Amino acid sequence: MSRIGRMPIAVPAGVTVDIAENNKVTVKGPKGTLERVLPAEMEIKQEDGHLVVTRPNDLKRMKSLHGLTRTLLNNMVVGVTDGFTKELEVNGVGYRASKQGKKLVLALGYSHPVELEDPEGLESTVDGNKITVKGIDKEKVGQYAAEIRAKREPEPYKGKGIKYVDEVIRRKVGKTGKK
Repeated sequence: MSRIGRMPIAVPAGVTVDIAENNKVTVKGPKGTLERVLPAEMEIKQEDGHLVVTRPNDLKRMKSLHGLTRTLLNNMVVGVTDGFTKELEVNGVGYRASKQGKKLVLALGYSHPVELEDPEGLESTVDGNKITVKGIDKEKVGQYAAEIRAKREPEPYKGKGIKYVDEVIRRKVGKTGKK
């Protein structure tokens, strides 16, 4: 039995979960509403303030979908109550980040500034050399953070570039001069 899939999801007060046909789940909470169509094979039941996901049989595909469905549901519940954040750090001489309305403007050593528009439902803030991406959809928060990081990934010699705050860059030794 899937250890993650069999755990019940506690539905906090102020959160409503609506399960329509074909497992179209709508979760409403204080921060907003999330909607998602989950795998139709999984059975999602709401019992006394908890959500329980069960699978029909023990085929490999069903086993893998079991944990996935439970995790997606849990992320939706956590998203509408607390929301998700990703923090990035801009390192390097002359590398800067700033906000202009809903635009994130990055100076990353290119001949032009890199401008990124905040996607619908996401908000980015800049504090010195830190960029924080906030939102209720974990997938979108992670995707936008990855897009920002991809504009200038950290390089292994000096560590210049945009990295996640908790990311560790494997450093390399530079070249040595002849004697």
